[in-house]
Amino acid sequence: MTAAQADLHTSPLESHAHPLTEIAEGIRIDRPDVADGAALWRIARDSGALDLNSSYSYLLWCRDFADTSAVARNEAGEPVGFVTGYVRPERPDTLLVWQVAVDEAHRGLGLAGALLDGLTARVAGVRPLTTVETTITPGNTASERLFATFAERHGASVDRTVLFEAEDFPDGPHQPEVLHRIGPLSP
Repeated sequence: MTAAQADLHTSPLESHAHPLTEIAEGIRIDRPDVADGAALWRIARDSGALDLNSSYSYLLWCRDFADTSAVARNEAGEPVGFVTGYVRPERPDTLLVWQVAVDEAHRGLGLAGALLDGLTARVAGVRPLTTVETTITPGNTASERLFATFAERHGASVDRTVLFEAEDFPDGPHQPEVLHRIGPLSP
């Protein structure tokens, strides 16, 4: 775990040693709970970039994968951003990041990067974590930039391969999903 990851074992706002901790005052990063599911669904819907899953799936995610997900809350405790993920069963040292989204009013504050750093630090605090994976559709430059800078901060390389081809999706036109495998993360 890097020094930046160790700093993020506390709230990202409590340490000013890492550039991503310089986010809006009053924002805290927390574990999601079931009560957050509807807000996460709305943030994903309003993102304009994510594949929107059913509202039911966000409720289940907040219940069953809260340990490998994170939510950013405003001063009132309302979710303004999130990252969902899970540890791959056949690769217990790999965190797959499913979705990252930030409410439009809170974009440009470094919140997505802080969410990723905070989540990986939390997961690495309870299990060996060497790799982060995510899939990104071609042309999603914001996500490509987010994960490339994450890799740089953590001294890791990024390997890219197509995980799912467009024709693999049964529900209509869909771009391919490119797997970004980031690792090894600096110890």
